[in-house]
Amino acid sequence: MRSIIRKYLSRLPQVLFRQRPVFISIVQALLVTGSLVMSWLLRFDFSLPYRRILLASGLLLVVVRLLTLRLFRLNHGWWHFASVSDAISILKAVTAGSFVFVALNRYLLGAVAFPRAVYVIEAVLTGCFLAGARLASRVLVESVRRDSSHSKRVILVGAGFAAQMVIRELDRPNSGYVAVGCVDDDRSKIGVHVQGVPVLGTIEELDTLVEDNAAEEILIAIPSASGKQMQRITDACQKAKLPFKTVPTLSDIIRGESSINQFREVSLEDLLGREPVQIDLESVRKEIAGKTILVTGAAGSIGSELCRQIVDYSPAQLVCLDQSETGLFFLRLDLDRHQNGGQLAFRVADVTDGERIRYLLSEFRPNVIFHAAAYKHVPMMECNVQEAVKNNVLGLLGLLDLADEAGSRNFVLISSDKAVNPTNVMGATKRICELILSSRPQNGMRCVSVRFGNVLGSSGSVIPVLKQQLRNHEPLTVTHPEIKRFFMMTREAVALVLQAFAIGKHGDILVLDMGEPVRILDLARTLIRLSGKSEHDVAIRFTGLREGEKLKEELFYEHEEVIPTSCEKIKRTSGTPKDWSRLCSQLDGLRASMNVDGAAPIRAKIKEIVPEYCFPTGISKRTFVESLAPRTFRAVAGDD
Repeated sequence: MRSIIRKYLSRLPQVLFRQRPVFISIVQALLVTGSLVMSWLLRFDFSLPYRRILLASGLLLVVVRLLTLRLFRLNHGWWHFASVSDAISILKAVTAGSFVFVALNRYLLGAVAFPRAVYVIEAVLTGCFLAGARLASRVLVESVRRDSSHSKRVILVGAGFAAQMVIRELDRPNSGYVAVGCVDDDRSKIGVHVQGVPVLGTIEELDTLVEDNAAEEILIAIPSASGKQMQRITDACQKAKLPFKTVPTLSDIIRGESSINQFREVSLEDLLGREPVQIDLESVRKEIAGKTILVTGAAGSIGSELCRQIVDYSPAQLVCLDQSETGLFFLRLDLDRHQNGGQLAFRVADVTDGERIRYLLSEFRPNVIFHAAAYKHVPMMECNVQEAVKNNVLGLLGLLDLADEAGSRNFVLISSDKAVNPTNVMGATKRICELILSSRPQNGMRCVSVRFGNVLGSSGSVIPVLKQQLRNHEPLTVTHPEIKRFFMMTREAVALVLQAFAIGKHGDILVLDMGEPVRILDLARTLIRLSGKSEHDVAIRFTGLREGEKLKEELFYEHEEVIPTSCEKIKRTSGTPKDWSRLCSQLDGLRASMNVDGAAPIRAKIKEIVPEYCFPTGISKRTFVESLAPRTFRAVAGDD
């Protein structure tokens, strides 16, 4: 019986309070009539004399009130959001209506005997009734909804503006959630109510509060939270042993890619989140709009994001070049959805194929070339030295000459932090590429290098590997307990690359602000927690440093002077450029060494060009792995 009554009660607000202006106008007319009659009773000691005046004036009053309420948009549904703005609108509508009513009643109907006190009393009562009706109807709807047994009980982390918006979204019909409380670090908010939901305590008390309030899930309502804040919040959620979700980031909401009610799982990007990048959009647009842009390595992580962002700046044509047919196929599907007025061209080609590249450059005549094509996986290139040099160095040299021949005006190289004091062939080849662009005479083409570290989720990087191991219920493999890497979001890195391209001068090596390096072991532990598993359930196994790896990457050489630019997150390096003729001679020697069997001659020539290049020294990989074998462990805090 109680369930039947509750069922009908839950339907009552929908039946009585549908957003229909006719029904609402009837209710408002009744409220105005009631306030007039009550004010008349109060004026005449609870009697109703002069009923003819009361009736005639009452009809006029109802018409005037309904028109002014409609004028101030108060004839729509009022049970969802009874707010301060509604109260202000009611005050304006009642005041305006009273002035109109007095003027018409006295000078049009000639009702000079109408009591002046009633004008005031009726206005006050009408305002109170209208506001009270809104408040009462909202209380009715929310009380029925919050008592619904079909809604999941949630606690919100945060008690600010975002939490207010989230609570309003949860209060909508069929949201599936009901907020039972909030937690916030600001102790002064404890005990107050946010949209009728109490602030129960602090984030540190979350594990106790979820038990006391029978919560089933946690929603993180802090879209502007930094990576460190999200890390602390997710730790508290893990301690509470409840599933948790978050609202989209502030930057996603601003870009219109998400709304506040699109709850999602907390991702690694949230925990490594950085401040939104401030880009000088006009300077970038000036360099791209109406021009032909070529992106090599367009199907890769950086190349594909470059293409996605470039189309937003309305190029005349965007040429996407890659040797991966499958990668270009999926890139085309993606860009067809995001195209912004420019023409798109997709070409399969190898950057080391001189004749094919010459033909493509003569066909499209690109104004700007973003060169993202490169072999980048360190251990793989250590056993394929010839291919690393052929693709990364000789491919760049040929592309530069052909771009110059085709009349290109701008050339941007995507470099790497591994180019600094390289201990591997991949990093050394990237350093040679930087030296080529910084030393090469301009000859009408501006050449800029942009140096930065890892991007989250790029193919073959550590994050997808760890995620795959988690899905397969395998131990997570980490090379060394102290290995650290710089990480950036792909979107952020590419946005800064475009900004660097806009502000860079010929020969510049521009370095992106990578923040602080992150321990891979900490990333592994974080991924375990985000997967919903305990750190005691997943083994972490140390495998030893791979060929060419070092514990920590660097962003600058000691001899490089770091110079600020107009963008806070981009620095310019000032080093001594190589003599171009001498560098060309060294590059000829490097090219000749490719015909000699074995990698040793090539490494020797690389060393001549990049004196800082060195082979890993110290403990061997085998010895290192054997020394760590007893330390294969169930991941627990304190095993750092």
